[in-house]
Amino acid sequence: MTDTARTNAAASPPQRASQKAIDDLLSELSGSDRADTLIAEGRAIAEILEPLGLPADLRLAVLLYPLAREAKIDHSSLSEGPLADLATPIAGLVQLGRFSLPDHWQPGEALATQQSEALRKMLLAVVSDARLVLVRIAEQLYRLRLAKTEVADVQLRIAIETREIYAPLANRLGVWQLKWELEDLAFRYMEPQTYKQIAQALNEKRVEREAFIESAKNQLQEELLKTAINAGVSGRPKHIYSIWRKMQRKDSALEHIFDIRAIRIMVDNVSECYAALGTVHNLWSYIPGEFDDYIANPKDNYYQSLHTTVIGPSAQTLEIQIRTADMHRHAELGVAAHWRYKEGSTTQAAFDQKIQFLRQILEPSEQDGDLLDQIREDVFEDRVYAISPKGDVVEMPAKATPLDFAYHVHTMVGHRCRGAKVNGKIVPLTYHVKNGDRIEIITNKEPQPSRDWLSPKLGYLAASRSRTKVRNWFRQRDKEQNKRQGREILDRELVRLNLREFPVVDIAKQMKFADVDSLCIGLGAGDVSSNAIANAIQNLRDDPSDTQVRRKRGSRVQRNTTEQVAVSGVGDLLCNFAQCCRPVPPELISGYITLGRGVSIHREDCGNFLNLLSKQPERVIEVDWGQSSNAMYPAAITLAAYDRQGLLRDISAVLSDEGVSVDGIQTKSDKQHMQALMELDISVPGLAVLSSIINRLENVSNVISVRRKA
Repeated sequence: MTDTARTNAAASPPQRASQKAIDDLLSELSGSDRADTLIAEGRAIAEILEPLGLPADLRLAVLLYPLAREAKIDHSSLSEGPLADLATPIAGLVQLGRFSLPDHWQPGEALATQQSEALRKMLLAVVSDARLVLVRIAEQLYRLRLAKTEVADVQLRIAIETREIYAPLANRLGVWQLKWELEDLAFRYMEPQTYKQIAQALNEKRVEREAFIESAKNQLQEELLKTAINAGVSGRPKHIYSIWRKMQRKDSALEHIFDIRAIRIMVDNVSECYAALGTVHNLWSYIPGEFDDYIANPKDNYYQSLHTTVIGPSAQTLEIQIRTADMHRHAELGVAAHWRYKEGSTTQAAFDQKIQFLRQILEPSEQDGDLLDQIREDVFEDRVYAISPKGDVVEMPAKATPLDFAYHVHTMVGHRCRGAKVNGKIVPLTYHVKNGDRIEIITNKEPQPSRDWLSPKLGYLAASRSRTKVRNWFRQRDKEQNKRQGREILDRELVRLNLREFPVVDIAKQMKFADVDSLCIGLGAGDVSSNAIANAIQNLRDDPSDTQVRRKRGSRVQRNTTEQVAVSGVGDLLCNFAQCCRPVPPELISGYITLGRGVSIHREDCGNFLNLLSKQPERVIEVDWGQSSNAMYPAAITLAAYDRQGLLRDISAVLSDEGVSVDGIQTKSDKQHMQALMELDISVPGLAVLSSIINRLENVSNVISVRRKA
């Protein structure tokens, strides 16, 4: 059955009328070599798309798209008569076909990751019907197939364009039957020798691998039926590009890649997962060390499945994946989505939802119109994509302005911005950028931002990053203001660490500042973070010239206890840290000989220690910190927060990320004010880590204050 006959058989009467009109139009246009080539291209693209089950009207539009793209058909003539319904999708396809690599791109130059990601999103955002993206992917595959007869430079250009844009896009949309061929052909043009070596090493054609998979599926399905396990079995041979990527990722030879052929088993529940695993291992011998139980031990992204590799039919290795429908749904559409796992993407959750919407829209439905309206109105409303004069794609928030664009290009371009042209016409700086706008910024020689730009009501800036850059410019102009703000930051950090009396002059010198004022200006302008203060204090203890931190002491005996404290002239005494002050390196410390509890280590400015020193100075001995790189020291933190569900979990997650152990937590609740007061006993390697923990805890939602306990 021909493509036309197959389309007619499934079409409604109006669609059959459209098909007849298309046949008449194609017959009228045929005769010239160029027109015949374009007609053949439309039919070839339609054939590629046939297994995807696209609507009949879109399949008909594909037949005319190459002719419309090359202006062999006038768009206005399509808007009238029996082909009027096809005018909109054809116009969308022509618009989509205009996007390619930036103008300044040269053969052999791959796109930056951020740029290619933005262009992929733009392809999804600018078309009125998201399914048109599939046609553009199929068109790219058609071009790849034709490129077999092209010169190497042309092959390389289309291969890189495919690898950077269209293959990942097909992957994200779940169009696996197009994805593998796109990747393989692109790889063949970019790495011809490597492609040939892998193909020869496989020593079999892809059709033979597919036949092997089909045979193994049938054999496994029979065994599962014998054990009364209701399972769906599917399989896939791994394509050459995917094999090469895995060889690179694992730094392994081909013989150590065990999932060249893979089968997936879908069952109803977890118990059937393990039952199916037993059936697989009874049928075929498994390879030791190649079994992973991601059900009992999920991956960090919550991916769950059983993976095992066996010696299958004809002594060929075969990977088996076993999971439930819920696990599979999570792997495909959740945070463990297949494309995120493969690409290592950090795309935001909002875009994940848009991909799910697009996958839904690819499924045939009687309510296609409603879904398309929802896509247009709700899915891509939060981002816009503009184009620079060089052809770079810039992603910005909805309602972004040319001034946002200027700051995105470069901070100084934003500071010097005095006007903008959009698509060649001058527009106000409050103009809302639309998808596909080409923007050119008009600049002054000197930077001169306006404070009006910071007012949300005036609408100059929509991006918070742009407003931050403007604020920073004004802050840099006011050194006195920066100095005041920096002094507040410095004092606050010392108070949080309970080091109010620490000499700030030494901190400034350690951080290579001329004086304390210079340090404060740097802190206030944002050139130096507050975390650097704790790092500087930590580093001071390793400076032998700093008499404030490391005093010259007499001979001493070093003891390698867990506390890593050096005790002067007393041998191997028991040491413990005083609970009243809990010193942490590099704070000055002294020892006090107790009755029956060894030497108690205090901070030198501890009130209890000063009292003991005045009463019994003969019991005080000199001590110093040891040099162990893995020593841990007890510290106490007080935390105040508005109480909420999950607060303790979020605090524990911060401590876990920092790699510190929690020795104890005490919580008091003030139900009248809905507040919680926590005292955390932790062990840290030093002051810098303690400062980092305090900073991160302060950023936890609902936390009011965090201080080191005095």
